[in-house]
Amino acid sequence: MKPKPFIPERYNGDDRFVKNKADGLVWHRCQYRTLYADTDRSQFVYHSNYLRYFEFGRASLMRDVAYSYREIEANGYLYPIIEIGLKYFNPLYYDDSMWIHTHFAKLERVRLQFDYIITHPESQKIICQGFTKHCAVNLSGKPVAIDEKTIQLWKMFPK
Repeated sequence: MKPKPFIPERYNGDDRFVKNKADGLVWHRCQYRTLYADTDRSQFVYHSNYLRYFEFGRASLMRDVAYSYREIEANGYLYPIIEIGLKYFNPLYYDDSMWIHTHFAKLERVRLQFDYIITHPESQKIICQGFTKHCAVNLSGKPVAIDEKTIQLWKMFPK
């Protein structure tokens, strides 16, 4: 199975954002390099580490749009993951660099979804694609409506 084309180009002169020439969506992007501890005996990056990379991308996106997870929690909200999905296309190895692309995908009353694409900077190959779905809860763990600042950021993010 081949992934849909992903052809990122710098967006508005800011290296942190790219626009996919294939579908016009704007993505946040950050760079990461694999550690030796990320690999398994096969010398590939172990499959569950991609979820850590998604978290790095998501936290970087929120920090770069001026609403870090620390601030979200200080305002009384948590966004635990309630569902994940991941498709692998190409492996990563120790010391490989990667671009982690993160996109605000879906916003509902108490749930939100981020989509991800990880690519290899030199080859431009798509390594994997995935998503995380989250539920808004208060500090007691009770589901609540998504906070207003997150809603506004979602609406302001380039489509």
